[in-house]
Amino acid sequence: MKQASGFEKIAARCWNLLNEGKPFTPIFVTGTVLLVYLTQWSSIAFWEAFIIGLGAILPLLVLYYVYDFPLFLRNYLWIPLMAYLLLFDTYALSAALLGVGLYFFFTVFFWGTFYYHLRIGTSWMNFTRFWKLVLKNSDSTSGNAQEQLPKFLLIIPIWSMVINASMGSGPSFQWSNLLYLYAGIWLFSFILHRNLFDWKPEVKPDYTKEIPTTSTNDRVMMIVIDGMRKERFQEANTPFLDSLKKNGTEYSQMETVYPARTVVCFSSMMTGTYPLEHGIKSNMVWKLGVKVETIFDTLRKVGKSGRLLGIAHLVDAMGDDVDTVTAVMNNDIADTKIMEGARRIMLDKNPDFFAVQLIGTDQTGHARGVLYDDYIQKIEEADKLVEEYVGWLEEQGFMENTTLIVCADHGQADGIGGHGHLDEGERYVPFFMNGPSIAKGKIIEDKHSLTSVAPTVAHLLGAPIPSHSRGAILEDAFQDRKEEIR
Repeated sequence: MKQASGFEKIAARCWNLLNEGKPFTPIFVTGTVLLVYLTQWSSIAFWEAFIIGLGAILPLLVLYYVYDFPLFLRNYLWIPLMAYLLLFDTYALSAALLGVGLYFFFTVFFWGTFYYHLRIGTSWMNFTRFWKLVLKNSDSTSGNAQEQLPKFLLIIPIWSMVINASMGSGPSFQWSNLLYLYAGIWLFSFILHRNLFDWKPEVKPDYTKEIPTTSTNDRVMMIVIDGMRKERFQEANTPFLDSLKKNGTEYSQMETVYPARTVVCFSSMMTGTYPLEHGIKSNMVWKLGVKVETIFDTLRKVGKSGRLLGIAHLVDAMGDDVDTVTAVMNNDIADTKIMEGARRIMLDKNPDFFAVQLIGTDQTGHARGVLYDDYIQKIEEADKLVEEYVGWLEEQGFMENTTLIVCADHGQADGIGGHGHLDEGERYVPFFMNGPSIAKGKIIEDKHSLTSVAPTVAHLLGAPIPSHSRGAILEDAFQDRKEEIR
């Protein structure tokens, strides 16, 4: 297994500037406007007008950073554009069309074809499918055409209008109309989000309650199949995972956190709390490190150790507790290499808690879509790899008095495998536990949250619960085994 290099970690952070929708919008519109006026770069008058225009569109950039417009909310983004067309007589159509062309070149060819080919070996013909995924994607990323298009079809013409008017090459306009427009958009956005943005999961107000320890496991192993959509998992042929689930306890209503981004979800699983508290609110981590105690911290308090094997992004949240794996390799071998690395870590470091992130399913969802056979095949490959890995753990004696947790960090929606704002297929994830202290053949239908991972692991290993944990200990999973354990 090749580790993620220092360069890859930096590159991953830079890529998130283009992947996450909020930073992408100002970067994209700025680049487009500069290309529109490429021949004017030598003119001081242009740069003065450019700065004036930047100041003029700044309220919109701030608005679109403050407010998300995911899922059905993106439909309302066309209303401000229509209001602009009613208030102003000028519209920079050529600049807007250039923006449309550049956007689809970036998403469909550069991202969906060139980038994925170099990074994970996707076919050079991937653009023939990827354009559909860009149009379907409902999440607030740069790959959401239905959200990004109305944003820059409004911002770019306003910026061009101000530049042309400032340079005397276009008609003048009333600044008061622009102020009225912005005031209306801000009020409209506030009302919209106050009344319609209501699908976030409930945040538990209280910290985790300790419960008496009925048994202490020697080890907890956790396998996270990144981005495994629950109903697609149920459709796949996964005999080993099905056996683990059947002979363990399944949580059928396990809910991910909001926003359902990989780094956010892992941070919540390892701290037991929500983004508002641990501070990681997207894959774009502006300030490194979670703000609260993790399961790794509490294990150290009792002389035990924990490790997380995952992609470079996770270092931004949990630092040295992460062993990184490069995400720049052919997706057909990525999970195989990760499992090889997991074996070495077990032999070299022998952690009491070990979480392994498999990335193949998620990457296939992003590059090829979740409603195609490619995605099902990746889930089935993960099943075989988990079977081989668990078999090896048993041979090495690592599974004695060990609880195994298998889950996904989030599901995936249609489109580019988008996830974050809990579209269909994202919110509820596969989650089951298996082991000597875990009840067999039990299905828990009550709603639970992935924030339960950290306190449950702490409970099983006899460690303190992380200080800000709010998730419930999953005691139903071992409740029926108390007498047998004693």
